[in-house]
Amino acid sequence: MSPKDFDEYIKQVEPSAQESANAWRTAIGLQAVDGLKTSPYLLDIARQNINGDVTIDEVRELLDTYYKSKTTRTAVEDMEEEADKVAANIKKILSSRTIAFNTNGFIATHRRIFEGVFKHAGKIRQYDITKKEWVLRGATVNYLNWEDIKNALDYDIQQERDFSYKHLSDDDKIKHICRFVSGLWQIHPFQEGNTRTTAVFIIQYLRSIGYNVTNTLFEEHSWYFRNALVRANYKNSQLGIDYDFSFLEKFFQNLLMNKNHELKNRYLIIEAPEGFDKEDSLSLTDDKKAQTDDKLNAILEFIAEKGECKTIEIAAFLGLKPTQTKSYIYRLISDGKILAKGNNRNRTYSLV
Repeated sequence: MSPKDFDEYIKQVEPSAQESANAWRTAIGLQAVDGLKTSPYLLDIARQNINGDVTIDEVRELLDTYYKSKTTRTAVEDMEEEADKVAANIKKILSSRTIAFNTNGFIATHRRIFEGVFKHAGKIRQYDITKKEWVLRGATVNYLNWEDIKNALDYDIQQERDFSYKHLSDDDKIKHICRFVSGLWQIHPFQEGNTRTTAVFIIQYLRSIGYNVTNTLFEEHSWYFRNALVRANYKNSQLGIDYDFSFLEKFFQNLLMNKNHELKNRYLIIEAPEGFDKEDSLSLTDDKKAQTDDKLNAILEFIAEKGECKTIEIAAFLGLKPTQTKSYIYRLISDGKILAKGNNRNRTYSLV
């Protein structure tokens, strides 16, 4: 059963199962934020859950048993395990309409999403971070320094709790929501999984204040959502670039106002190539492919120099998180250019 088959299946389920099906679609779609894909096994048991044959807790137990039974696993299966377990956790959260709208609730959302996946689930990072962004052509957002994370979360969430949407136009409501979401994401309190946590927390919050959030956009445009957050938090005076909320506003206008803006990642890139036409994706598609090829070649050269190395070493070399690096490693394994040896944390990679 492929993801496409899963989408077709959802269209056929009884109306009573639609909410469960849409929650699964969002949970699965959000894994694309970190370049992850769920396994065919997850799709199969998700269908069973939608049919009411197994509960969500039984789904999580089945996943634990399934992956524990694999005494030897490939790098692809390691990535699928994270995607499967996180998707199941998100589905459980989205099946509930309750939310603790405070700092502890936000931290608990991260813990619940990554429970059984990350040892640091629900723990605030203890170091400063930077991330090279494709839409910024290798530049990084200035994320909050780690010492101020707790105070910043307290302040931003309390400000939103105290804010009144009364008498605001729909457009002004969207603008305010975008600035709240953007500020919350810019704090980036966790080592990994910040965008997925922000998305789930915001879906639950918007529902709690009366919005009918169908989740479909988070399923289909999770990468756009993240890139829009990047653009809303990037400023470079030397290049004449200011914080740009317009992309995020389009996303939320589609989500909450039934607008139909075209959400294309290629529109978000800064300093687009000369002569680039936003109606023509070819130049930017080629640009992205070139950047991917550069990373793949850099990994091959790094492994050739080291002989053998681990994911964490490759990630440090690229300046990326291990979860982001795994997608490139998977590509090289699939292309038959590198070999994986060992299991899980002891896995190393070498040239074929």
